[in-house]
Amino acid sequence: MEGFSGRRVLVTGAGKGIGRALALALSRKGARVVALSRTQAHLEGLKEECPGIQTLCVDLGDWDATEAALSQVEDIDLLVNNAAVAVLQPFLQVTKEAYDRSFDVNLRAVLQVSQIIAQKMIARGARGAIVNVSSQASHRALKDHTVYCATKSALDMLTKSMALELGPYGIRVNSVNPTVVMTDMGRLNWTDPEKARPMISRIPLGRFADITHQLWSRSRRTPSAYV
Repeated sequence: MEGFSGRRVLVTGAGKGIGRALALALSRKGARVVALSRTQAHLEGLKEECPGIQTLCVDLGDWDATEAALSQVEDIDLLVNNAAVAVLQPFLQVTKEAYDRSFDVNLRAVLQVSQIIAQKMIARGARGAIVNVSSQASHRALKDHTVYCATKSALDMLTKSMALELGPYGIRVNSVNPTVVMTDMGRLNWTDPEKARPMISRIPLGRFADITHQLWSRSRRTPSAYV
């Protein structure tokens, strides 16, 4: 994670989990981080740990509120679309509320935030980069993950479309597709040994990534080893 000194980075879903770890790691590497979360208490805790981080509280599921909040943000060089929700329901019990909330945050918000930031980059003639945090669930169906898998699969294609159209402006767009990471959301959904066993059996290390002491640690290990 070199070359971030002085760069302005917006990380969504930065209140906890992967997003929080990313925000801290980028800040320690010299980036000027804007951490976005819908939960003010999480942002306050992040600010206490790293006072140099700028925080922004908004629910990305709210289109108008998101547009208003991002209009106040200064120029951004790098964007990490990390925010996501996972509402797990069996296919036959999927509700409209779960479907709408999942697609609003996991897909529509990525499009909206990326549009706003990319337009600002283009307007000032700046080259930049966007990273969308997808999931291995975009490639493999998982029980009770119907909507989550669908949002991440759609996110992968959105990433490809963004890369195609933003590339001519000097804006790189990529996705990363982690497997299960034991964040709060990961522990909530994957602590059942019977459920976890088939997934762990396909991971060479024989365990899920644990963000508390492995993912995005302060050591010099390469973050991509865990995604």
